[in-house]
Amino acid sequence: MSFIRPAAQAKLWQWREALIGGALALLGFWWIIGPGGLLRMIGILFVLAGFALIVAGFQRARFRAGNDGPGIVSVDEGQISYFGPLSGGMVATREMDRLSLDPTAKPAHWILQQYGQPDLAIPVNAMGADALFDAFATLPGLQTQRMLQQLQSRANHPVVIWSRLDQPSHHPRLH
Repeated sequence: MSFIRPAAQAKLWQWREALIGGALALLGFWWIIGPGGLLRMIGILFVLAGFALIVAGFQRARFRAGNDGPGIVSVDEGQISYFGPLSGGMVATREMDRLSLDPTAKPAHWILQQYGQPDLAIPVNAMGADALFDAFATLPGLQTQRMLQQLQSRANHPVVIWSRLDQPSHHPRLH
């Protein structure tokens, strides 16, 4: 039996990293102003780690859109797999050419493009989609804040979040 309403529990779970970071920073502050000595030094480390966890927690919480959407996402050693009711596929993050967000789909979808493969559309609220945050973070040159802003903005057209700049042209030259 839970004493917390399911909606409140889901909201707390969404912000879990930031809440843990806040608790860690508070413990560090308590040790800094408290007994002193060695605990003061450890308290400083706890405050710094807590603030880092708060920043990361805010980014992850803004990225999460729930787990009630269609399909299941799995990320394993740089391989993103999506198993949906109507479609699915796999994309290697090292081989990705473009990452887009299509907010016009219901629900919004991540569009992962890899040369020679069909585009992989993943609902932002698919089960396990929060693991995509870490997978996307490995893309060279990805601007995390821009990605989070586009996710929250609800544009009326697909938006390119990341594109491989150093990719050679996949189209053979005729001359």
